[in-house]
Amino acid sequence: MSKKRIFALILIVVMLAAILTNPSKEEHEKIVRAKAEQLLKNQLHAKDKEFFGLGMQLFGNDIVDKFIQSSVVVDNYYLFSLTKIKWQGTEQIIGGGAFKHIWLSPKIDEKADEIIAALKKI
Repeated sequence: MSKKRIFALILIVVMLAAILTNPSKEEHEKIVRAKAEQLLKNQLHAKDKEFFGLGMQLFGNDIVDKFIQSSVVVDNYYLFSLTKIKWQGTEQIIGGGAFKHIWLSPKIDEKADEIIAALKKI
C-alpha cells in the first residue's frame, strides 16, 4: 500500500471516530450547568453559601435549568461541536467538544458577572 492510501485510511478512521464520539447536547448542557452552579457559588459571600445549597435543593435548580434552556446553544458539526451562550442579542462561544470531551473556555470565568446578571433576570 502506498503512503497516500495509508494516510487516507487513517484520516477516515479518525473522522469516523470523531463522528461516533461527538458529545451530545445533553452532555454539553450538563457541563454548562455544573459551571453555572460553580459561578453562582463563587459569586456569593461566604455566609450565603449555606443558603445556596438549601436554595438549590428547594428550587430544584430551577433557575439554572431555565438559564440552560433559554441561553445555551449547541451547534453540532459532526466531527466536533460548539457550546454557545446567547445573551444581549449575541452568541458567544464558550466551549467545544470532540472525542467525548468538552472543554470550556476561560472566557466564561471572565464573563461570570454578565452570566450571573442573566441568571438573576430569569
